[in-house]
Amino acid sequence: MSRSRWAWLRVFGGMAILGVLLWHLGSGAFLAGVRRVDAATLSAALALGLLTTVGSAWRWCLVARGLGLRLPLGRAVADYYRALFLNAALPGGVLGDVHRAVRHGRTEGDIGRGVRAVFLERVAGQVALLAVGGAVLLVPPSPAGARIRELLSAPGAAPVAAMVCAAVGVTAVLLHRRRGVPRGRRGPAAALSEARRGLLAPGVWPGVVLSSLVVLAGYLAMFLLAARVAGATAPPAVLLPLVVLSLLAMAVPLNVGGWGPREGVAAWSFGAAGLGAAQGLTAAVIYGVLAFAASLPGAAVLIVRGVAGLRSAVPQVELEEGVRAECGAPQRRS
Repeated sequence: MSRSRWAWLRVFGGMAILGVLLWHLGSGAFLAGVRRVDAATLSAALALGLLTTVGSAWRWCLVARGLGLRLPLGRAVADYYRALFLNAALPGGVLGDVHRAVRHGRTEGDIGRGVRAVFLERVAGQVALLAVGGAVLLVPPSPAGARIRELLSAPGAAPVAAMVCAAVGVTAVLLHRRRGVPRGRRGPAAALSEARRGLLAPGVWPGVVLSSLVVLAGYLAMFLLAARVAGATAPPAVLLPLVVLSLLAMAVPLNVGGWGPREGVAAWSFGAAGLGAAQGLTAAVIYGVLAFAASLPGAAVLIVRGVAGLRSAVPQVELEEGVRAECGAPQRRS
């Protein structure tokens, strides 16, 4: 499958999920998710976004340094904010990460290693989410966890689960390759060795674990805030498994800027817990709005760096014109 077809498949998949939700639950849940967001909620989202972005950038710095790349924390925070904004504003949902990976790799003179640093950093975050999510869903008694256990114990569930895991694995490999990792040039031993240096080195893994937990706590707090704004009055012990399921759904690659599977799983899980599918959809919509608002500092980074790039280009043009004049060459006409 070509890159353009895969990109369109991702977008159409996310739009199809949103269309089904709109058909079954109507537009009221979507509109309520936008109308209930106020200035106080946005301020809280910006504060939580700062926490998660700094934590994610710190994790990226640790992984990059483990791979032998330089990455100051200040630059990492700015690049991460820009990547979050691009991920939220563009349909693909991953273009911001591709941009920060390639830009960092070019700065350090090794694009492949820069891409792998971003890939490992994102893997660390997903592993933390899976570990905490599994503990939250399977250990404490919760309606959503009980429903998941019922589904897994149903006849024929094991083959279906195996097929789904295989499909997710193949999709991850295809995405990994499409993000610029050279194919056929690095064997499994080299990849595992690099992963150990980037994630499991003695001076790396404690910080990676701590930063991943901080980032995950920020995401969970933002989704719990969205659920409260949506009108959910259930205690956190009941809401937490539903929030974890919705965050796990965001890893599904069929989305439009992160929208699609998150809303579908939130509607299902809230309905399974007896809180109402419409309330789950509204909570997911509010979370999407808050996540986009938390990424808006990335737009400021884009503007500032764009203006700085234009200013630096003007002296270069003037220098070229001066050299042409000194050498007697015809000057460039504006």
